[in-house]
Amino acid sequence: MLLIESLPTVIGTAAVAPALFILWLVIAAGERPGPPAKVWTAFLLGAGSISLLGVARAPFASISSVPESPLVAQVLHAVFGVAAPEEIVKILVIFAVAARRRPFADPMDTVVYGAAAGLGFAAYENLAYLVRHAEMWQSLAALRSVLTVPFHGALGIIAGAYLAIARSGTALGAHRHHRDRARISSLTLMLFAPLALHAGFDFPLLMLQQNPDINPSTRMILGSASVLIGFSSIGFAARLVRRVGRHHAPRTEIARERLSQLRRMWALLVVGGGAGFAGLAFVLTSMHQWLVNPERNMALALVPIGLVSILIGTALLVVTTAIYILGRNRIRTTSEGFSSAPGPG
Repeated sequence: MLLIESLPTVIGTAAVAPALFILWLVIAAGERPGPPAKVWTAFLLGAGSISLLGVARAPFASISSVPESPLVAQVLHAVFGVAAPEEIVKILVIFAVAARRRPFADPMDTVVYGAAAGLGFAAYENLAYLVRHAEMWQSLAALRSVLTVPFHGALGIIAGAYLAIARSGTALGAHRHHRDRARISSLTLMLFAPLALHAGFDFPLLMLQQNPDINPSTRMILGSASVLIGFSSIGFAARLVRRVGRHHAPRTEIARERLSQLRRMWALLVVGGGAGFAGLAFVLTSMHQWLVNPERNMALALVPIGLVSILIGTALLVVTTAIYILGRNRIRTTSEGFSSAPGPG
């Protein structure tokens, strides 16, 4: 038990591991996994976007304070105090990462960037929650990893998928004569679909938080509504992933085999990123504990374990990235493997 108490990085790992695992699942759904650097950039920017929430909330501050009705106030707070600022900063990250497109870029790349931005946001938020409630971090980590973390990732996927659909025009099912209208509706849904789902998920939770004396039956209804909206959002995101990915499925056995190899490489990239993060968090928090209480030599003695974790993670990232890039370049030389255009008959 003393060892676990001296390992604050266990909390960090519990906070970030679900986000990395879900990110891998989304990457594995794509035909041609996107550039690792851009995916990690989206993940890190998504985590860093939390620092912009104060700026994003500023334009909505006056809206939340107008109504006198507590119910209306809670609705406005859910929409403009929580959902709108969080979804706006995540969408800005998706736009920033996906702005510069590669020639013949796969629309799934934008979906992955959306997932990475949402999951980066969720990982940082999850870490903040677990550190703030360290006395109950185990149960909180289990609860959030099942619903809250994948929910944030799903909202990022929804925004990224609608951006991909808007950019692809008729390639993702829009009729040629309605291409402009489909593009406008997709861009609109890119913002308002995640915002509405997020507000619907948070409103029952805010009601429970602000009204602890609610009777048990109403409490059950509100909690069930939030859970239903959360899992429905995850299901909707999975449906959009299939819709985008279905138009770019590999056509040959060779293509499928190479795709399988790329996915295994991406798994190593995710493991390497997680190992590096865990090692860094371990070293920093162990050093902090030692500085606060120098007599706790256990924390400082375990720093080498963190350094080894960092080295392993860095080695996995460097080596696997090199193999990954070479593998992708080899696939690009195969014209038949990943073409989404119809064959010559």
